[in-house]
Amino acid sequence: MPQASKTPVLEVCVDDPQGLSAAVSGGADRVELCSALALGGLTPSPGLIAAAAELAVPVFAMIRPRPGGFVYSPEELTVAKADIAAVRNAGLAGIVLGVTHPDGRLDREAIGGLRDAAGDLPMVLHRAFDLSPDLDEGLETAIELGFCRILTSGGAPSAIEGAGNIARLAQQARGRITIMAGGGVDAGNAAELLRAGADDLHGSCSDIRADQDMGGRLRIASERAQTSVARIRALRAAMERATIEQTGEKTS
Repeated sequence: MPQASKTPVLEVCVDDPQGLSAAVSGGADRVELCSALALGGLTPSPGLIAAAAELAVPVFAMIRPRPGGFVYSPEELTVAKADIAAVRNAGLAGIVLGVTHPDGRLDREAIGGLRDAAGDLPMVLHRAFDLSPDLDEGLETAIELGFCRILTSGGAPSAIEGAGNIARLAQQARGRITIMAGGGVDAGNAAELLRAGADDLHGSCSDIRADQDMGGRLRIASERAQTSVARIRALRAAMERATIEQTGEKTS
C-alpha cells in the first residue's frame, strides 16, 4: 500500500468559539472554520473569523453561502466573492470551497471566478468533489484549477468506506495535490486511512451534548455537537502510532 510522503496533518473542523479553543488544546495542526456544521458547514460569521485569526495554527475558512447543493446562482457567487475578501482581510490561511454543475462535475468557470477573487490565498476543494461522476477526472480538474488540497471520502458516505478510492486518488495525485480523508474519521480508522495513502486527516472530533431545554416552545434541538478535546487527542495519538509503524519516525 502507498505511504504518505510527509508527516500527516490533523485538521479539525469547528463552528463556534468553544471549538476553536478545543482544537488548539487537543493538538490540531490546522482548523477548518465554518458555521452550522449540522448543515454540512457554512461560511463563518465575521466575529468567528476574527476570533480564529488570533489562533497560532493555520485556519481555512469555509466559503459556502447557503446549505444544500453546490450549484450556485450568480448572486450567490457574488456573495461568496465578498466572503473571500473578508477572509483575506482577516488574515486567515486559506479558503475551502466547491462549485459543481448539476451532474456533479466541477464548475470550472464558477471556480475560476472564485480563484480570481482569492488571488494567492490557498484554496481547498471540499467534499463537493465526492459528487464527481468520475473521481479521477475530478482530481485532474482540481489540480488544473489550482486547489492545494482535496477533502474527500473517496466518493462514499464515509472515508473508511471509500478507502479504496482514496488509495487510488493518492496514487494518481503523486504529490501534485494533497489528498485529505474526511467523513467519519476517528481514532479507530485513522491508521487504515493513512495506510491507504491519505496525506492528511480531517474530522469534527465531536460529541453530542445536551443544550438548553426549550420546553417544546421553539423548534430548536435540545442537544448539539461540540468539539471534544479528548477525541482530538485520541485521533492525534492514533495518527502518531500509525506514522511510527509506517516510517519509524515520530511525528512532530
